[in-house]
Amino acid sequence: MNESQNGETMAHRIARAAHAFERTRTGIVPKSVTVVQSEGTLVITVHGALSPAEQALSRTPAGAAQVQELHRQLFASGSGALRQEIKNITGVEVRDATAEVDFATGTVVAVFSSGTVVQVYLLASEIAADAWNANGSGEHTGAGTEGR
Repeated sequence: MNESQNGETMAHRIARAAHAFERTRTGIVPKSVTVVQSEGTLVITVHGALSPAEQALSRTPAGAAQVQELHRQLFASGSGALRQEIKNITGVEVRDATAEVDFATGTVVAVFSSGTVVQVYLLASEIAADAWNANGSGEHTGAGTEGR
């Protein structure tokens, strides 16, 4: 993602916007936000996005379903502002958006897609950037923000 005039990349600006969106939408201050973009698909991963009560509720299948549905509804009803901010930053209209919750880590993954099928895999740990880029088997464009 390109750098803006002040040296901040689009990815960083989107990460900041997503962080603020999550804080406003749920009242939870995320631990971090990661943004990855490839071929018209933007994936925003919000780490540490569930409250302690949501984490406790999601320990049962029925509770997890309730938390998942709550976050889907919150995202569907409130994502217009984030969609507009993404358009302002990138100059590209968002055609579709969805959000999923990973209960084991308290992570919310928001996907803004151009009509493609998106598969999201949350790994158990990070892969070093130099190892990821060295094999040439994938594009890795991203940035994060810690506690902004």
